[in-house]
Amino acid sequence: MKRSAARGRPAVNAATAAGAEQNLGEIVRRLRTARELSVRTLASRAGFAPSFISQVEHNQASPSIGSLQRLAGALGVSLGDFFREPGGGARPVTRATRRSHLTSWWSRARIEALSPMGAGRRFEAVMVTLGIGGSSGKWPHAHAGEALAIVFDGVVRLTLAGEVLRLVAGDAVTLDPGTPHLWENPGRKPVRLVIVSTRFPTDLRTGPS
Repeated sequence: MKRSAARGRPAVNAATAAGAEQNLGEIVRRLRTARELSVRTLASRAGFAPSFISQVEHNQASPSIGSLQRLAGALGVSLGDFFREPGGGARPVTRATRRSHLTSWWSRARIEALSPMGAGRRFEAVMVTLGIGGSSGKWPHAHAGEALAIVFDGVVRLTLAGEVLRLVAGDAVTLDPGTPHLWENPGRKPVRLVIVSTRFPTDLRTGPS
């Protein structure tokens, strides 16, 4: 995936480097056309310019984590659907060396699927690795569903409903539906978070956060 801004490379865990990189542009285009949405309509629903949607679909822009969630909401899916392969058939065990992943150059982040994704699942789990100076977006964003986040490694700054919290390895936080939050890594080493979130009906669409 090409970088849209010179924000540095996200940290990559050597143990998972062999996992399959998802083609975000192809996935967004497939989901959009399946819903018979024009680029302009999707852009309006997500609160982006049509040119940005076009750049994403051509892998010329790398959205932040918050922007990915806004895109998912506008498409009526969850973030996990960006990892779902057509036809399904996912196995219950996800090997550490075979995790599907997305890279957000803007956020300096790597997002790895820890569980099978897609229709029929009640929850989805991802591991987010934030590189030095990385953040989930410019502004706080909200999940459509409930989420539980655990700091797996490092120290992270979380802005939650206007309150700034410092979380260290082992700390956990529950994110209620619709609560704005922002993850930031102000430290000198990568941060890893495990986030387990509930899914929501595929016909639910949310506006921009």
